[in-house]
Amino acid sequence: MEDLSIHAIVTGRVQGVYYRASLRREAVRLGLNGFVKNLADGRVEFFARGSALSVDTLVKWSRQGPPLARVTGIEVLDSQIDECFDGFEIRS
Repeated sequence: MEDLSIHAIVTGRVQGVYYRASLRREAVRLGLNGFVKNLADGRVEFFARGSALSVDTLVKWSRQGPPLARVTGIEVLDSQIDECFDGFEIRS
């Protein structure tokens, strides 16, 4: 199965609602590598790499997020980041 890498920006009420921790937990469950982090403007950014099915599943999850989140939009781009990841981390 072919690996896929994506870079995404999530908008809405996504900070202070456990969005990063919940996305990390979902990414780990799916066996993905990458990171998630808050942006200064209130959005959340994540990069995910793994099987296309797992990445697609994470993107679908990210459109809703955890119960307290209110996602209003998500921009998903193909990405070819050179960084190597060992697992999925939360960045500050």
